[in-house]
Amino acid sequence: MTKVIENFLEYVKIDTQSSEESTDTPSTPKQHDLAKVLVRQLQEMGAEEITYDEERCYVYAAVPASVGCEDAPVIGFIAHMDTSPAVTGAGVKPRIVEDYDGKDLVLNEDKQIVMKVADFPELASYQGKRLIVTDGTTLLGADDKAGVAEIMAMAEYLLKHSEISHGKIRVGFTPDEEVGSGADYFDVKLFGADYAYTVDGGRLGELEYENFNAAGAKVVVHGRSVHPGEAKDKMRNAILMAQEFQSMLPAVENPMYTCEYEGFYHLDQLNGTVEEAKAEYIIRDHDRDKFEKKKELFLRVGEFLNGKYGEGTFEIDLRDSYYNMKEIIEEHMHIVDNAKEAMEELGISPVVVPIRGGTDGARLSFMGLPCPNLCTGGANFHGRFEYACADEMEMIVELLIKIAGKAWVQK
Repeated sequence: MTKVIENFLEYVKIDTQSSEESTDTPSTPKQHDLAKVLVRQLQEMGAEEITYDEERCYVYAAVPASVGCEDAPVIGFIAHMDTSPAVTGAGVKPRIVEDYDGKDLVLNEDKQIVMKVADFPELASYQGKRLIVTDGTTLLGADDKAGVAEIMAMAEYLLKHSEISHGKIRVGFTPDEEVGSGADYFDVKLFGADYAYTVDGGRLGELEYENFNAAGAKVVVHGRSVHPGEAKDKMRNAILMAQEFQSMLPAVENPMYTCEYEGFYHLDQLNGTVEEAKAEYIIRDHDRDKFEKKKELFLRVGEFLNGKYGEGTFEIDLRDSYYNMKEIIEEHMHIVDNAKEAMEELGISPVVVPIRGGTDGARLSFMGLPCPNLCTGGANFHGRFEYACADEMEMIVELLIKIAGKAWVQK
């Protein structure tokens, strides 16, 4: 078994699920469990400048430059340790499906949990490869423990092979990316890289330097509860008024109906009573102007309904989350070019696609660390049908090593 797969199978068994309810960093203390494993492994492999933020749960380390490359630009590789709150990450039972036959895959015979090609047609393209799956009761954690495992395997390989020319390499591991807080306390100055890559994408070949502009909004609707037998002209049903708010947003600008560069309004949560209802939204668009207009429309709907039902009926708290890193990366396109060239030299076809989401790299780019995103070999993230391709993960380790070898030649 290769080191990257050995690492991965160990990491996914450590529950690091983050929490949207917490205001702490890390949002769950158990993320430290993986951080401590990484610190120990970095020490054992001989990495340098190891820093463990024991309060915030960030891990940093360095692979020193090879002889003659000490003045080269410093390149970083970053991945996040937490897994999504969407599906439990406790008790993950990974297994490797050898020589996958391209057909429906039984994950759990007792519970009749089957990953069907009809539901996930891309499975057929993995015929003959090794897939890492779960027993169908948890997520796998390839997002982003595949990235963590690949970076760790790359670092260990470079430390053992001093004949490979490369500048100083920095590695970093963050908490809470899945709840939007991964870059909150990332120490860009301490990290000291000229540029970096997050290793947090999907299938082999994916290379991303565009992502959504993103905002989050909380809407509180204040109603009035009256006995339904006497409710005429008195009751204000907050639940129905929240539905009215939703009905005034463009129906086609919904994630269920959008793809590629199309933005959306996504109603993520709605709960409440006649007296009070609360809704949570995310607003996304790759185009900054369209993004601003989406936010303006969202606020205008609130203003209109407050005019209809009375000032203060609808309270809206709308805040930007992150922006499209393309604005920054376009000034440093050699980063993308290096990755493309490395892929092509390994026989990998680069697939440059916009991220319909965000990564730590988006925020880090605006914090002064240009940071596009690389593939990990995982798929179906955030659910019980998540899987990773072992063959692709091994190839991605080679890709990171190749990029590290290219990075010392500044373009």
